[in-house]
Amino acid sequence: MKLSARNILKGKVVSVEKGATTAHVKIEIASGQTITSSITNESVDALGLTVGGEAYAVVKSSDVIIAVD
Repeated sequence: MKLSARNILKGKVVSVEKGATTAHVKIEIASGQTITSSITNESVDALGLTVGGEAYAVVKSSDVIIAVD
């Protein structure tokens, strides 16, 4: 994975809460430290995000983007 963003935080998915169209995904990036992103339910499915899986929180300006290898 190559990105222009410099803030890439690897962690473990600790929560995926789907709503009608948008999901809130929480990633633990360090013990007791989590970061939350709002992404579409479609993106959750396309990335295969599940609790316990590894993912990246990619921070670019004011956005947090979720990525997987």
